[in-house]
Amino acid sequence: MRRLLTVTLTGMAAAPLAGTAMAADLSVKVELPQLAVAEYHRPYVAMWIEHTDQTPVSTLAVWYDGKKPNAEGTKWLKDLRQWWRKAGRDLTVPADGITGATKVPGEQALTFTDGKAPLGKLSAGDYQLVVETAREAGGHELVRVPFTWPPKAPATASAKGEHELGSVTVNLKP
Repeated sequence: MRRLLTVTLTGMAAAPLAGTAMAADLSVKVELPQLAVAEYHRPYVAMWIEHTDQTPVSTLAVWYDGKKPNAEGTKWLKDLRQWWRKAGRDLTVPADGITGATKVPGEQALTFTDGKAPLGKLSAGDYQLVVETAREAGGHELVRVPFTWPPKAPATASAKGEHELGSVTVNLKP
């Protein structure tokens, strides 16, 4: 009886760890700077993963003004030129789990889990996280952050924009 109890408890203790060890996380922090301009509009932002040859893999997030009358907010999505050509024109918005409202200046954080939408199951390899932003009556900017998937150890990579984007940081957790 004592021996059976020991085996059962060991199995119960290991079960929660088995599920978490398989799922890697990709966390992204994007800084939207406060701009001192006469007419400020919150930026439209697209965030996606692409291979190092710039072929798109998955759109992670799109922030736009979906509350404008007559869906006028969608017409500005074309100003996210790189994303629009690669994936935007094929995406029906609003898209569950991908699209959201524009964000205020400051740091925005998102976390994506391997095997779950919108990240999906990435095969092993080298990738780039791409963040593109555009504002009505404003500027446009794109930042790429290279990373390797799956992470074998916790890792951080970052890049910095010059005007419309501040720092973009990717944290990888095995």
